[in-house]
Order: sequence, then C-alpha cells, then structure tokens
Amino acid sequence: MTDQISLGMPQLPAPEYPADVRARLEEDARAIIDRYPGSRSALLPMLHLVQSEEGHVTRTGMQFCADMLGLTTAEVTAVATFYTMYRRKPSGDYQVGVCTNTLCAVMGGDAIFEELKQHLGVGNDQTTEDGKITLEHIECNAACDFAPVVMVNWEFFDNQTPESAKKMVDDLRAGRTVEPTRGAPLCTFKETARILAGFPDERPGAVEATGGAGPASLVGLRLAKGEKPHHRIVHPRGETSGQEGEE
Repeated sequence: MTDQISLGMPQLPAPEYPADVRARLEEDARAIIDRYPGSRSALLPMLHLVQSEEGHVTRTGMQFCADMLGLTTAEVTAVATFYTMYRRKPSGDYQVGVCTNTLCAVMGGDAIFEELKQHLGVGNDQTTEDGKITLEHIECNAACDFAPVVMVNWEFFDNQTPESAKKMVDDLRAGRTVEPTRGAPLCTFKETARILAGFPDERPGAVEATGGAGPASLVGLRLAKGEKPHHRIVHPRGETSGQEGEE
C-alpha cells in the first residue's frame, strides 16, 4: 500500500532527450517555428513533432516545446491536455477509434465498440499487450453518411460492421496490408504524427490519395446549384458506387 501513498513531494524535472535526438528535433522544430510570425503559434505542430518521437507526448517532449517556444511547461501542458489527438501515455502503432456519436451509435457504432473491446481484451483508451492497437471511442468525424465509421490513425473505414472491424484489427496485428475506404494508405501512429506536424508525406501515391464526401453530404450543394437530387440519397450497403445517380 505504501507505493500508493503520495508524500506531496515535487515532481523531478523531466529527463532530457539524448543529445543526438535533441539535435534532430531542434532542427525540425526550427523549420516549424519559421512558418509562423509568432513562435507560440507553432505549439500544436510542435506537439505532433514530439509525439512522433515517442508515440505520445511525454514530460520531456513538453519541456522541449517550452524551451523552444519560450513558454512555461504549464502553458504547454494546458494545450497538450486539451486536445484528444495528443496522447498522454504510451499507445499502439494503430489508434483505432470507433465513432459512438449519435448517428454512428444507432447505426451500429456502439455494437462495434463493445465487440472490439471483447475481441481485443482491452477497454477504452487501452492498448493491446503486443503494442499494436489502442482502442478508443471518439466523437463525430463528419462522415455521417458513411455511418458507422471507424478511424485508424485518422484514416476512414466506412460502413463498418462488428465482423469487418474485427477482421481489420486482426489484419493490423498480423502485419497484413489494410486499406482505408478512402484517403491515404495507413502508416504508423508515429509516422502520422510527423505528417500532422507539417512534414511531407514521402510515401509513393500517398499525397494523391483522397476521398470526398458521400452523396448524402452533398445533396444540399446540388440543390443550391439547382440540380435535381437523386431519388435515393444513401444506397444500401453492398451496392457499388457506380449505381449512384441512377434514377
């Protein structure tokens, strides 16, 4: 029980990055800071940068950001704890987020989340023992016309079912290629964090890969343009995209 007792002692200073790591991060940090007229505006991408180093935002990473930007660690911590994209503890190579907001939930998101918890043997915001998957429920991802939606490292997996979601995480853990429904090919969470920090995605074809909104999202735009909307806005699952627009 004694290891659970807090004596109110102040926390020791964050450990330093190794010299070679700090030199590399300082070079990247200066490239980020140079994009902004005020250095503190670079904090969000800087947090992604340090997250790309260790897979989560550590005390060392926050101290580094504070040093580079002339901020206090309290100011950096306030930002790092506000945004859910910044992980505060070690997490998996693949962040699997199941949308459990209203529409996705009623379309099957809640069922997907519950089955994945049992299938992976983890709870919300927990990581599998092999370090591959961190599971979490997430809020709306603005893809309601593809509900229920699962995201892996912020790439879309649309129209999911419990069975398709379980197969997807099994493939990820086994090292098999998994393709998002739309958008760029998957990469690890650390690689994703570096891209979010604003550095080029140098993977062949990744920049060209994209995915637009679905027909239900665009019906208002069509109406505004005076176009006749489809009789059926959302097609049953299993129909191909070539059927869109059929009268």
